[in-house]
Amino acid sequence: MSSAVKLESIICDDGEEPGHISVNGQVAFAKRLNVVHKILDGFRRKGVWSAGKISIAAERRAASDRFSKSNQAVDSEEKREHGSGRKSGPLLSGTAYCLSSCCMILLNKIVLSSYSFNAGISLMFYQNLISTLIVCILGCSGAVTVEKLNWKLIKVWIPVNLIFIGMLVSGMYSLKYINIAMVTILKNVTNILTATGELYIFGKRQNQKVWTAMFLMIISAISGGITDLSFDGTGYAWQSVNCILTAGYSLTLRHVMDRAKQFTKSGSLNEVSMVLLNNGISIPFAIGLIFLFDEWNYVINADVIKIPMFWVAATASGLLGLAISFTSMWFLKQTGPTTYSLVGSLNKIPISIAGLLVFKVPLSVPNLFSILFGLLAGVLFARAKMS
Repeated sequence: MSSAVKLESIICDDGEEPGHISVNGQVAFAKRLNVVHKILDGFRRKGVWSAGKISIAAERRAASDRFSKSNQAVDSEEKREHGSGRKSGPLLSGTAYCLSSCCMILLNKIVLSSYSFNAGISLMFYQNLISTLIVCILGCSGAVTVEKLNWKLIKVWIPVNLIFIGMLVSGMYSLKYINIAMVTILKNVTNILTATGELYIFGKRQNQKVWTAMFLMIISAISGGITDLSFDGTGYAWQSVNCILTAGYSLTLRHVMDRAKQFTKSGSLNEVSMVLLNNGISIPFAIGLIFLFDEWNYVINADVIKIPMFWVAATASGLLGLAISFTSMWFLKQTGPTTYSLVGSLNKIPISIAGLLVFKVPLSVPNLFSILFGLLAGVLFARAKMS
């Protein structure tokens, strides 16, 4: 967007109206108009007004009309510029969100499977540490607004943070053992658990289209597991835990957010502050889990940590994790929850295809059909929620 504001129809000394002039020209004209008014008032006080009052009034009206036209030109130009920004905003934010989400999943799969890294908690710790440091730097520099943390706020947030940690860890371990396409399909079970939880906890009823879409999701998940040529019981167990924790996280987050606002100075809690809370509070818990499961011993002795490209991939996944947080917030503000949900469902399609092609997953025709059927059910679910 141009930083210069274009003005049209500004009167000049010779009466011509140039196509464009700067804002300074408009201000100068206003000053000249005031001077003319003062001179005319002087004539009026001296008795000259009666002789030419009609002509002077006409000049004033003409000058005022031209000045109003200049303001209208400015407004119309700004509307055109801002209108183009609104049109491109959702496209840019949506593209950024989809790219960061796809790349994040692919990189996590590379780190955990291609490099055979068996320390999902340590990877989560590293990613959350990167996100926390970057948010703190941005907050200190004034680039973003971050709510000042206090013990009461942290204490309220700890229960949902524990679910958040479990959700990340279980998701990483399921991704290690299951191909990306099947992980994507099995994640549909989260929608079913969330809708069921909303019904029994909050009394929120869904329409018939939503339940039909969820029934299709169940069929696709079962058929996908049966026809999965690379079936792994451990991976499916981790994914089941991940679905339960993800549904629990979404069901409890809103309640915790409302309580947390009571302990903030501003009375509100923006998304950046929530990113800092989730990632920052998780760090001490992640350290405790690393020592509890003896991951630190594995990490310091693993040969993979001596490979520079492993650290490049791990660091990039941490940066993308933060990018997903910011791009999802950006996209949600540019559009709305319904569009965000629909694009999230559609985004599963390129993720699944990329996972199948990049990692050369063995497929059968029934399994491929189950994956496509599950992706379609996810899109139908999002559309049903919109209606």
